[in-house]
Amino acid sequence: MKSVNIHVAKTNLSRLVEEAAHGEPFIIAKAGKPMVKVVPIDAKSEPTLAPRLGFLKGQFKLPEDFDTLHQEEIIRMFEGEEE
Repeated sequence: MKSVNIHVAKTNLSRLVEEAAHGEPFIIAKAGKPMVKVVPIDAKSEPTLAPRLGFLKGQFKLPEDFDTLHQEEIIRMFEGEEE
């Protein structure tokens, strides 16, 4: 695998990326020390994410009195009335 120093990579980035995209990965080194490896992205290996909005649709049903559920108890708790 080809290794290039960071200055050469900056100067020839377009060409190097094009080569990597066509299956020729390379390593970018700084002062002779390997820093990063540039490889092509395989589109098939990217995970497909399920849509999050509405993913539980139809899985449960809210009670009809949801907006007033335990309303008396909540009022007592906030207004300080004892049972």
